[in-house]
Amino acid sequence: MVKRTGSRRRKSRYVLTKKKSERGKISIRSFLKELKPGEKVVLKAEPSCQRGMYFHRFHGRLGLVRAKKGSCYEVMITDGGRQKLLIVHAVHLKKVE
Repeated sequence: MVKRTGSRRRKSRYVLTKKKSERGKISIRSFLKELKPGEKVVLKAEPSCQRGMYFHRFHGRLGLVRAKKGSCYEVMITDGGRQKLLIVHAVHLKKVE
């Protein structure tokens, strides 16, 4: 069996960081955000909150909210022609208008 090298945040130095001007506390509104099934969202990581974060390969992808699962949401995305289901916290999701 081959041993895995590194962790989930490996090689994500610039993807999972904020600009200097954007640092600070997160608004409580982003934690309590409610999304409905069928809404389109963009995966945009909030680096200061690691809970419910997706793998950095999916950063910037467009997805569809399928259901709520606890405090997180089930999001369907297309990756390489395949449908994948991610469980993501609302902090890391931005609505598409």
